[in-house]
Amino acid sequence: MTPTTHADLDAVILDYNGVIGLQPTTDQWLHLARAALWPDDLPAFQNAFWNARPAYDAGQLSDLAYWATVLGHHPGARRLRELRDADTYMWTPTDDHVVEILERTHASGLPLVLLSNAPRHLGDVLDRHPWRRLMSHAFYSARLQVCKPDPAAYQHAMNATGADPHRVLFVDDRADNCLAARHLGLRTLHYTGRPTDLTAALQSSN
Repeated sequence: MTPTTHADLDAVILDYNGVIGLQPTTDQWLHLARAALWPDDLPAFQNAFWNARPAYDAGQLSDLAYWATVLGHHPGARRLRELRDADTYMWTPTDDHVVEILERTHASGLPLVLLSNAPRHLGDVLDRHPWRRLMSHAFYSARLQVCKPDPAAYQHAMNATGADPHRVLFVDDRADNCLAARHLGLRTLHYTGRPTDLTAALQSSN
């Protein structure tokens, strides 16, 4: 169903990964682990990957520093490029159903703002994707040098909407990010992968 009115909403702030972007598949994780020459232990690789990720997403680590932290040693220039490319590729597939909903929402005139925890290179790549034109603004944590759920991250997006927080819907796949948004007065949708929930939240007058 096409949303036609949003009488109680002035803007929507959306996360990228897990909402617009699809979660990586096991095959994509394995491809990245192979690029890292990691032993045959995907959970251990993912643990190392995520332990260093907050600082990388916050722009505190360069690509080289991040992967050196993950691996425990500095990769060469060629391997660094392979790791960065495999990492970036893992996060770029999108959910066509969600993009279609956002296309309709954009056409209805409701402003959309992106707020994503993402390293600098990934943000640069996402900015070149066709769906990015749907966003009036896009904020990436590495550029802001602060990650959700820090209130300062949300404030950039809220300022961009120019709207009363109570008239702004925040959509994220992480419960802790939604909780932080609610504390700032935003409406929230904890998105769990069902596009119909997003449509309903955009149409709801509650």
